[in-house]
Amino acid sequence: MYKIAIAGASSLLGRELKDALTESPLAAANFALLDEEDTQGQLDQVGDEATFIQVIGADAFDRADFTFFCGSEDLTRRYWRQALRAGSSVLDLSGALDQESGVLVRAPWLSADEASADLFTPAVVPAHPAAVAMALLLERVREALPVRSAAVTLLAPASEFGKGAMDELHQQTVNLLSFQGLPRAQYDAQAAYNLLSGMGESAAVDLNAVTARVRRHYGALTGRRGPAAALQVIHAPVFHGHTFSIALELERPVEIAALEQALSGEHVDLVLEDTDSPSNLAATGQNDVLVRLRAEPEPGGRSAAATRFWLWAASDNLRLAAQNAVACALDLRRIRPQGAVQ
Repeated sequence: MYKIAIAGASSLLGRELKDALTESPLAAANFALLDEEDTQGQLDQVGDEATFIQVIGADAFDRADFTFFCGSEDLTRRYWRQALRAGSSVLDLSGALDQESGVLVRAPWLSADEASADLFTPAVVPAHPAAVAMALLLERVREALPVRSAAVTLLAPASEFGKGAMDELHQQTVNLLSFQGLPRAQYDAQAAYNLLSGMGESAAVDLNAVTARVRRHYGALTGRRGPAAALQVIHAPVFHGHTFSIALELERPVEIAALEQALSGEHVDLVLEDTDSPSNLAATGQNDVLVRLRAEPEPGGRSAAATRFWLWAASDNLRLAAQNAVACALDLRRIRPQGAVQ
């Protein structure tokens, strides 16, 4: 039986990860829920068992086979080496370690992800869920059809930035409806009823950091094979779910059925009905990326084939991140002994 530590267990991502683990082959593991002092003693639950969140102490990671870091980047940087010294495999969902030497950015669902951890790998970073969704879609197209260019607009929800951002978006919405002043600690701008490509000078939320991280992870997953993708991240006034507007240009005209066939497969759900549309609400609780295709008519409109297409896609950002992290842990399982670390 494995022992699994979740550092940052009270975070949004930590809670989603607990659910994903209890639905996985690792469900029988012993779990240790860890976090900062201000959450110590909070009652929580893993599967059907009630437990308490413990403060991260000197022996917090002893005999842990896997440690998932789901809290802030600062928490990860303070404790990941302690977990490593205890003999634990480290999986960093905070993104703090993706530029550390020897650390691998992974998404085992992707055929393009050929990286493989070994006993000398210091940590694994499960790729950002937006990068995973982009790579799933664009790599499948590239493998079947010649791609000239791709441009992605990612609409990021408040949950991308944690519970504090969600609470502030909620309070801004309430205050606007009652004609009161807006709290600005997280955004330093009006996020409610608004689309933002940047935040105020004092904002805790950093869209540029998210953009850079998604670009790094997409590049790590696809390597030189591409296709290269231009990326812009916009903050949307919603609580959960990534949505993507993807402009795709091919080298030669194809019918939309060829693109649908290229995209079909595990983890992608093609929405074919005109009356349905992928959305952040429709994607909630789904393991798949929802996709709807639309062809840009060629000049003259004499042919059903086209070179330009629009992809409108949606995914549950927290669930996709948790599912990818579990897949990474299952891949790491092959290099660990069965049972507690000796």
